Amino acid sequence: MSRYRRQAMLSAITLAVPLVMGPMRSAAEDTSFFEPFDRLTKDRWFISSGWTNGDHQSCLWHRDRVAVEDGKLLLSLTADAKDGHDLSCAEIQSRTRFGYGTYEARMKVPYARGMNANLFTFIGAPQDRPHNEIDFEFIAPRGPTLQTNFHTANNSKNEGFLEMADDGVFRSYAFIWEPDRIRWYIDGALIRDQRGGVLPDDPQKIYLSLWSTETLVEWMGAFDPESAPQTLVVDWLAYTELGAGCTFEGSVLCQDGVDVSQ
Repeated sequence: MSRYRRQAMLSAITLAVPLVMGPMRSAAEDTSFFEPFDRLTKDRWFISSGWTNGDHQSCLWHRDRVAVEDGKLLLSLTADAKDGHDLSCAEIQSRTRFGYGTYEARMKVPYARGMNANLFTFIGAPQDRPHNEIDFEFIAPRGPTLQTNFHTANNSKNEGFLEMADDGVFRSYAFIWEPDRIRWYIDGALIRDQRGGVLPDDPQKIYLSLWSTETLVEWMGAFDPESAPQTLVVDWLAYTELGAGCTFEGSVLCQDGVDVSQ
């Protein structure tokens, strides 16, 4: 999630995951799954709580901001004091690392100036690995905007921007990550196709989060606490290994014309 993520991740996160080394396809945890969020299982998900990712983040990660209700994951940003911070916010991260394949979620995204709602994959310094990352980031510095991006150890200037509607409806977001290509989709429509170049190649963890800033104003604007509470609502999330094809109804891989080769 932007070039700031490299500096943002804290070593405390490392305690939540085992170290997985080796080539992409040999990652032992590289298995497809569909998460309906009927509950938040501890063997799959870790809740970030008790720290921030740096001075740029104006809210504190706190487990109280993570909830599951009526088959939906709720990640909230609220104006209530937690451990010296006036705002508290939410993040979950997978305990497992995943490789090439399709990452997708159905979400209702909030927009506010100075706030970032996101779905992304990441591995980097906290896990003693080179920086690898692929992003969906929803921001509103001057209006609702989707920023897609990817990062490698020496390449973080790969942003793409798309104006969005702040209409409070669920949409399906997906990216297909292959060795020489990344494709981003919204409701099955291709919005960006990155072919070739230096792309991420290391298994990564999956993250969902909602956070705010008072300092990254050029990028996101400054968050107004009076705009809280805000909530990112996630209906489901899924990962499908490269080459597995259509594995559940609603997947982008079930659409005609979406080709994925192993």
